[in-house]
Amino acid sequence: MIVTSVAVPEPLQPDFEDEPTREFEKSLRPPDFEEFCGQTKVKERLMLMVEAAKQRDDALDHVLLCGPPGLGKTTLAHILCRGFGTDIHVTSGPQIEKAGDLAGILTNVGHGDFLFIDEIHRLHPAIEEYLYPAMEDFKLDIIIDSGPSARSISLSLPKFTLIGATTKAGMLTRPLLSRFGITNRLDYYSPEELVIIIKRSASLLNVPIEDDGALEIGARSRGTPRIANGLLRWVRDYAQVRADNIITKKVAVEALAMLDIDEDGLDEMDKRILEAVVFKYGGGPVGINSIAVAVGEDEATINEVYEPYLILKGFLKRTPRGRSALPPAYRKLGINPPERQNNEQEELF
Repeated sequence: MIVTSVAVPEPLQPDFEDEPTREFEKSLRPPDFEEFCGQTKVKERLMLMVEAAKQRDDALDHVLLCGPPGLGKTTLAHILCRGFGTDIHVTSGPQIEKAGDLAGILTNVGHGDFLFIDEIHRLHPAIEEYLYPAMEDFKLDIIIDSGPSARSISLSLPKFTLIGATTKAGMLTRPLLSRFGITNRLDYYSPEELVIIIKRSASLLNVPIEDDGALEIGARSRGTPRIANGLLRWVRDYAQVRADNIITKKVAVEALAMLDIDEDGLDEMDKRILEAVVFKYGGGPVGINSIAVAVGEDEATINEVYEPYLILKGFLKRTPRGRSALPPAYRKLGINPPERQNNEQEELF
């Protein structure tokens, strides 16, 4: 028999973090919309959806949250669940390997509950087929046995809300994407928003922090609350051991210097990538595989972890022929950009 009962896993992050880090972030997550800072447009839409569903005494429509890692997709899923006072069942795309896994989860979901699927773009296409009737008609069609004795049965499901989270919305199939309706994209946070988040986290950790210290951490956090909280933890340890347990701007600068994180949020690997493109390949264009060999890092890691921020900050650009360095990359390395680069930069304005 294909249908199996599966245990609902604990909330997780898809970035292969260790358990202490997950527990640390879990303790700092805001419990409601009032304490959730940033993502104003997304938050307003979700609050309106929640209020409308409550007025109708109905379950919330299915929600898709997309954006880079660490911006608050999991946090928003739990906030939505708390707003209704129901249970949330958490899993991820790679964990659902066969139809029986999905059936086991769906049959344990109660009326008005939330099913949160992280990295939903990694669901197998065959598994998606089982989700379509579950999302639209709240029915689960499953096949029992195989061969000549195979038969299909239909199970009625209570009305539930599916929250999908993805870092790659473009990889979702069109049929699955269309069943969510509105796509809520989370963007990077401003340093000012991160300051609010850092000060809140510091208060929960009982660590005194000055405004300048919080701004210094926020400016080097790549616009990501998860990174900001991680850096705050490091600066807290530094302040405890080498300072007076107070995070000032000076303490933050010294602590982050030990991690080789500069004022733009670039770390050692970011700089090695820029140096490889500028010095070894004459500013590009150069393929990502050549960059990976030059810096001794996995191609996928460079493509998914380092490159997006370098492009966002205007250090690199993608071209059909490969990656090219922009004038800020040259200035970052302490050299003047070639005249060709300056002329191209002026043409953009």
